[in-house]
Amino acid sequence: MITTIFSAKEAKNNFGRLLDEARLSPVAVEKNGRRVAVVMSMEEYNEFESRRDAYWGRRAQKAHKKGYIGVTKSLKLLNDALNARD
Repeated sequence: MITTIFSAKEAKNNFGRLLDEARLSPVAVEKNGRRVAVVMSMEEYNEFESRRDAYWGRRAQKAHKKGYIGVTKSLKLLNDALNARD
């Protein structure tokens, strides 16, 4: 959960403090009042990547078990759909 927010200017002027905060929990960076980035510890990023990879691995296994149409048929289907719009 993001509890700390820096403006882009604050992040630039206080980069060391931003990194210190990010080691504890993710930090949002805002530009013009809109969140544009998140800075997090390497440990937390690695955990995020691991969970994301596991999620997509499970999705791929489910698709494989259900059956899928394959690359060639997928490309033909997409091309047919795109050509139908012309």
